[in-house]
Formats: sequence, structure tokens, C-alpha cells
Amino acid sequence: MAKLTPEDLRELFLFEHLSDEQLGWLAEHGHVETRTAGTPVHSEGEPATCFFVLLEGTIALCRTVGGQRVETNRTDHRGAYFGATQAYLRGEVQSSPTYRTTAESITDTRMFQLDADEFGPVIRDWFPMAMHLLEGLFLGMQNTQRLVNDRERLLALGSLSAGLTHELNNPAAAAVRATAALRERVAGMRHKLAMLASGKIDPETLPALVKLQENAVERVAKAPKLGPLETNDREDEVGDWLDEHGITGGWDLAPTLVAGGLDVEWLDEAAELCPRSATEAAVRWLAYTVETETLMNEIEDATTRVSTLVGAAKQYSQLDRAPFQVVDVHELLDSTLVMLGSKIPGGVRVVKDYDRSLPPLPAFAGELNQVWTNLVDNALGAMNGTGTLTVRTHRVDDRVAVEVGDTGTGIPPEVKGRIFEPFFTTKAVGEGTGLGLEISWRIVVKKHHGDIRVESEPGDTRFTVLLPLEVPARPEPAAIDLDE
Repeated sequence: MAKLTPEDLRELFLFEHLSDEQLGWLAEHGHVETRTAGTPVHSEGEPATCFFVLLEGTIALCRTVGGQRVETNRTDHRGAYFGATQAYLRGEVQSSPTYRTTAESITDTRMFQLDADEFGPVIRDWFPMAMHLLEGLFLGMQNTQRLVNDRERLLALGSLSAGLTHELNNPAAAAVRATAALRERVAGMRHKLAMLASGKIDPETLPALVKLQENAVERVAKAPKLGPLETNDREDEVGDWLDEHGITGGWDLAPTLVAGGLDVEWLDEAAELCPRSATEAAVRWLAYTVETETLMNEIEDATTRVSTLVGAAKQYSQLDRAPFQVVDVHELLDSTLVMLGSKIPGGVRVVKDYDRSLPPLPAFAGELNQVWTNLVDNALGAMNGTGTLTVRTHRVDDRVAVEVGDTGTGIPPEVKGRIFEPFFTTKAVGEGTGLGLEISWRIVVKKHHGDIRVESEPGDTRFTVLLPLEVPARPEPAAIDLDE
């Protein structure tokens, strides 16, 4: 195993000011490594066990970003160092460090190598004050990144809470209005029933009218959706029929009867069941029946909407479930779209293309919802109020693929390689922190051992999230360490 002498080490700028004793220790504990062109020196994500100093050749440092390999640096400078560059940090400051990049020999290379477990403690002993400063800098950056991440989550939570409040207010207000109107209509029905009972009607006629009322209720449930022109024509026909039968204010009743699916033929049958003197009371009683049924349908729709929103909020937040679970990815996507409903402009069409044959997915469900939120929110921002948002799922080998696409302006090629970097954003100052995609990348890649890929051109941008269908051997903790 080749060695360097202390004199050789002093020629390297990194070691030129060390003492003879320190250079002697380095010469004794280090050795020379060689690599042929095209051979990796170390790989991203592996335990950081070695510190390297370049002696000869060219080295390229790369990171995997969005499923693509991005070269971050290339150098042939003698003395350039890489690998376990944070070996000096104590275990309590950074445990189980890994290589942050992949180092590859572009040409045949020679490197001076030191064992990180030996090199780190020695550096702390040699430069105690510098270690305090470096540890303080490291912890300061770590805390700053966490605070910004917490701020990003609070802003997202505030936005979603405002949207949820707005969405809940509409059906709740509709239910209150319909309930008040229903009370009036029920009171009117009681009044009209008393008028019918006091009139000159054959007692055998009342059961027929009640049956007619039940028939009206059934027609309300099956009432067809009419276009504006057809609605106007039917209202004119019913209004004329009411006038011909001497019913005052018939034009006010006509829209209600038509909305309930009642037409002239049905009204003729109803009129034959009671004397002419009681026709108006009977028709108004039936109109109240139709209106009360319609109002009850409105109340049911409104309360169902509230229940759906509450269910979506629970599904989105996953507050009542374990962090790691087996879930239906489509339920997660639907709950996210419901939560973001108030942010989707009227000019944006949402297309859901789901492969319902996909098996359940083992995942940290609450955090995947954060990924979908970030991707959908970015897609909406790219379209500027008009376009098509596509959410698609399919299977790729042993992984689930979730694709979020938009028809916006696209991602410029010069920034595509940086979109997953922390704090990088193309939005105006104050509109984004640049952490949304970076957090998403960490959730998918670090926590779920998946991948995020992006393809973009004007009018067609697609983010694809790939998630494994097999449960990881040891699921990571729920909290995300942004400073891995």
C-alpha cells in the first residue's frame, strides 16, 4: 500500500501549515488510492467512512436530483478534497453521516485517503477553537433550515385552513337557509291540508290525494335536468294551465312545479281527483310538497358536503391514524384535491386518470399528502388560472407512479436541474420559500426510498413520483431531518 512522506503532504495546500508531528501522523495513518477512468470513488447515501485528497487526475461530484444525475463540480486541482468532509463533527451533532455526493474518476486518478473515524477525533484535538466555530455554524444552519421548514408548513396549514373554512361555510349556510325555508313550507302544508279537509271533498278522495303527493315526491327524486330553453317552455305551459284553472299567482308556482318534474299531463290527473272548487288548494298543497322535498334534498346535499369535507380533512391530516400504514393512494390524492378545492380557479379543469387496480401502498400517508399538496400547488401556479391539471396513477414494475401534470409555461432548461435545491425558487420575493420541492424530494427519496422525476416543455409539465410497493425493512421515523 503506497504511502506519502510528510514532505509530500506539505506540498498540498490543505496541509502546508501543519507541524512536523501532525504531518507525521497523517503520513502514518493515510495511504494512496488509485482509480481508473469511469470508476466511482464513493456513492451518494453510503456511510461516509473516508476522507480523500486529490493528487492526480480529474474528479466529478454528482447528486441525484429528480431522478436525474446532476454534476455539481468537476476538478483536476491538486489538493482538492472530498468524501467525509464533516468527519470532525461529534456523534451527538451528526450521527451516521453519509456521503452527500457521488465522486467519480473522470480520468485515472491518485488520491490520498484517511479513515474518517481516525481523522475526525484528531482534527478536534488539533483545532479545538475551530471545531467550536464549525459546530456552531453547522448547528446554526441546521436550526435555520428547520425554522424555515416549520414556517413553510405553518403557511401551508394556514392556507388550507382558510380554504377549508371557506368550503365549509358555503354548505353550512345553504343548510341554514334551506332549514328556515322548510319550516315555512311545512307550516303552509298544514294550513292547506286543513283547507282541503274542510272543503266539500268526498272522504275517499283524500287517500287518492295523499297517494298523488307520494307520486309527486317520487317525481322530484327523478326530475330530469333541463336546459334553460326547455325549462322556460315548460314553465310557460304550466303557467298557462294554472291560469286556465283559475289559480292565482300561477306564474310564481310554475318554476317550483317544473323543477319537481311535474308537467301539464300530471296536473290534469291531479285535477280530476278533486272538485273544481278545491283545485287551487290541492295544487298549492302539492307545490308545497314539491318545495319541501326539494329543500330537504338541498339540506341533505349540504350536510353530505360538510361530512365529505370533514372526512377529507381527517384523511389529509391523518390525525387519527398511525404515521406508517398501508393506504389507498387514490384516497390520499382525492383528499388533497378536496382540501385545495378553493385554490383551484374556475378556468382550470381537473382530470383524474386513476388505475384502480393498483394495490394498497405502504407509506407515511400524512407526509405523502404534503407531497401532493406541493406538486398540485406548483402546477396551479404555473397555469396562472387557466389550463388542465392532470392527476394520473399507474404501475411501473414494483412501484406505484403518481403523475401530476399541468399545461403551464413549463420549467426553463437552465433551472430544471436546480428545482429540488433548498431555498431555490422562481417565484417573486415573498411568494415562496423554495422548500416545497426540496421537502417533497426528501419525503419521497429519503423516507419512502422512491424517486421524483420531472419532464417539462411549454404546455406540458409532469412530475412523476415513484413509490415502492414493498414495506421497507425498517421504516424511518416520522419526523423529517432536513439536514441529513
